[in-house]
Amino acid sequence: MKASLLEECLLWQKADSLHTVIPALHYLAVTAQSSAGKDGMYRLRMPFHQIDKLLEISRSMEGIAFLDVQVGHSTVQREVPLLEKYLIEPDVHLGLDPEWSMKDGSIPGKRIGTLDAADINFAVDYLAELVRNYNLPPKILVVHRFTKGMVTNYKNIKTCPEVQIVINMDGFGFPAKKIDSYRRFVAGEPVQFTGFKLFYKNDTWTPPNRLMTRPEILKLRPRPIYIQYQ
Repeated sequence: MKASLLEECLLWQKADSLHTVIPALHYLAVTAQSSAGKDGMYRLRMPFHQIDKLLEISRSMEGIAFLDVQVGHSTVQREVPLLEKYLIEPDVHLGLDPEWSMKDGSIPGKRIGTLDAADINFAVDYLAELVRNYNLPPKILVVHRFTKGMVTNYKNIKTCPEVQIVINMDGFGFPAKKIDSYRRFVAGEPVQFTGFKLFYKNDTWTPPNRLMTRPEILKLRPRPIYIQYQ
């Protein structure tokens, strides 16, 4: 995986010489579950020793790491502070996955979940306070999105110098579908920065499905600053 990531970084650096490419690992530190678990929250917190291994790999590449949170029936307010020992590190950032936030009590995976601007603003405020208290460089907050309902009241999402917010187009499918989702739900409801996700398998299941090229992605407006592969 590390070798493949570094190869992708080289190809992206050739495609976009205006920006320095930084390798990153995006890890699901809290994963939504189809079973309730002991506390009924439909989520599983990954053990810290796995996060430690993640950081070992990302630092060996002089990269950064994202800890992603899928809250299930829990909340951003409950889950994010439990990762503070890592978020106070200058190379560790945060991801939120609205798809798996089941505010209506649904079982994760049965339907698409949602986060409100208030949830995202909690994370922004929390990260901003860490940056100020620990004299850290700005934190990156990645919010995944591919439908309108996944993020509500986007105009109320606040920005600040301490946190760089990336709305990441997380849907899979053929190129026209992905571009349409990006234009409607990411570029069409702007917050700050944008990202684009590519799926090695899900984007290429059946012809004419294929992986989008780097020049195709760089033609998008606004140009995505965060590129994720799965």
